[in-house]
Amino acid sequence: MHKILSLFLLLGLAAGQAFAAERVTLRLADQKGNMRAQLEAAGALKDLHYDIQWFEFPAAAPLAEALNAGAVDAGIIGDAPLLFALAAGAQVKAIAVDKSDPYGTAVIVGEDSPLRSAVDLKGKRIATGRGSIGHFVALKALAAAGLSEKDVEFRFLGPVDAKMALANGSVDAWATWEPYTALAETADKARVLANGRGLWAGNSFLAATDQALADPARRAALQDYLQRLAGAQRWAYEHLDDYSRSLAKIIGFPEDAARLQFERRQLRWQALDAQTLAQQQETADFYQAHGLIPQRLDVAPTFAVGFAVEQGPTVGARQP
Repeated sequence: MHKILSLFLLLGLAAGQAFAAERVTLRLADQKGNMRAQLEAAGALKDLHYDIQWFEFPAAAPLAEALNAGAVDAGIIGDAPLLFALAAGAQVKAIAVDKSDPYGTAVIVGEDSPLRSAVDLKGKRIATGRGSIGHFVALKALAAAGLSEKDVEFRFLGPVDAKMALANGSVDAWATWEPYTALAETADKARVLANGRGLWAGNSFLAATDQALADPARRAALQDYLQRLAGAQRWAYEHLDDYSRSLAKIIGFPEDAARLQFERRQLRWQALDAQTLAQQQETADFYQAHGLIPQRLDVAPTFAVGFAVEQGPTVGARQP
């Protein structure tokens, strides 16, 4: 009997060790606290069967580099930076899309700038991040005005340096994205010269490395995380005051800027579909036509299948 009891104890210990070994850590890349702020404000990080390690990035380019290097498992990235990463050989796939009103991805100018439309950008200096969604919208705005990249001078800068360059007059315009657009409008009285509506699809993606997707435990954790993220986003729009306060603290922005950029984006997580794939292919072809991607990129293999976004109650989040 003693031997049998000892055997059961050993088996129980082994099972417990195996269960503990199954608990994984998701290394998640965030931009200006957006994902983390929603999840924390909504209380959606309770009862996780995995751990989260957060990595904060000021823009998509360094986030894409981290994904490419395998330093993180997943992160939110705009459609254009994702294409650049894929064209460079990154082993990354989109697993879901965050649709938005693209107004705040825009070309902005100072309050006293004489520029009034995209046509006025001819011969001017535009700050933006190379390969960013700001860069994409700037190129689209120029094309819509009958201009090309040869008609302007791009200064490729990060958001902090670009903001300073616009303020001190070393550039004439800044092609940027939220929350930087809202901050420039509210804090610096900047004007939107050309907004992203009609120029950009408004798609951002939750992208994961091939290595993370190949691990069943991490893949399951990513599906659960995606559902919590979608639920937290719905909660945030139902509780704008609470969420704006939380977001402002995390990203270090004034509350009015944090609220403005989130409220007008009208974000909504969706599963990947044929329309999104077609929009991403159009973006890839546009970049290839402008010489920013060396050869045509077929985006279909860069979309991971099998991830769902249910529109039901928030998973693990506070209820109204």
